[in-house]
Amino acid sequence: MKKSMLCGKAMTAAVLASGLAFGAAPAALADPDAQTQAPGPAPGPANAAAPAAPPLDAPPPEAPPAPEAAPPPDQATYSAVVTACKQFGAALDFASSNYEDFAYNTAGGGNSVNYDDPNTANSNVVGRTALREAASTGMDAANTPGLPGDVADPMRSWSFRAAKLLIIMGVRGGGDSLNSTAGDMNTDAKNAQMACALNGGRA
Repeated sequence: MKKSMLCGKAMTAAVLASGLAFGAAPAALADPDAQTQAPGPAPGPANAAAPAAPPLDAPPPEAPPAPEAAPPPDQATYSAVVTACKQFGAALDFASSNYEDFAYNTAGGGNSVNYDDPNTANSNVVGRTALREAASTGMDAANTPGLPGDVADPMRSWSFRAAKLLIIMGVRGGGDSLNSTAGDMNTDAKNAQMACALNGGRA
């Protein structure tokens, strides 16, 4: 930004003296050589050279370089996460929808499960078949090439527990074992879903 600058000019005034004759005396003409010249103006503040104008403002310092943008996510890893999480989500939905009837038919009896009940027996077969397929699908998802370990590990754990649950159902295990294993599967499922979300996927 430019500053307005004021320039002062020193002005000098020459004082001329004239002689006047009064009465009858003739006018005296002064000798030009002897005529005293008016002294020049005395040096002083009025005649001092104008102070130098202050320099223009110095340019502002250069702005620091902008921080480098975060590197884009690795596309191969991102693709693996999206693919695996989608596949694992399908396994969760399939297992849940087909195990639900068995869980309902065996609820409320504590550790005692009446496997001879037709509804329980039928839902047991359906549930085990679904768990077998879901466990295989979940393991395939966990083994997706390039999938980070924090995503793959809970998927793999869930798949092992799904296989364990179908075995318990096959050998007519008690309600405590069924509930404990199903609870662990729920924990694994939540951990896998959280890991998927943190890595850009959705299960």
